[in-house]
Order: sequence, then C-alpha cells, then structure tokens
Amino acid sequence: MPLDVGAAVPEFSVESHTGETVTREDLLGKVSVLFFYPKDSTPG
Repeated sequence: MPLDVGAAVPEFSVESHTGETVTREDLLGKVSVLFFYPKDSTPG
C-alpha cells in the first residue's frame, strides 16, 4: 500500500537487524527511513 507524502505512518511492528522489535511508537519524533526490498535471491 503506497503512502502519500505527508501521510501518517500506519501501525507496524518489525524485527530489526539486532533482533529487537521496532514499532511506529519507537520512531515517533525521530527522523527515520524505512526501506523494504523483495525477498533475498529473487528477481526485482
């Protein structure tokens, strides 16, 4: 689901590279970049 510029970030929960769970609330008030990519070793 694409987001429009300036849109609120939806609720989410992801595992970081250190194994910690990161939520939207953890990032509130911070400048953050979320990067998503296709599954490893797949085209695209």
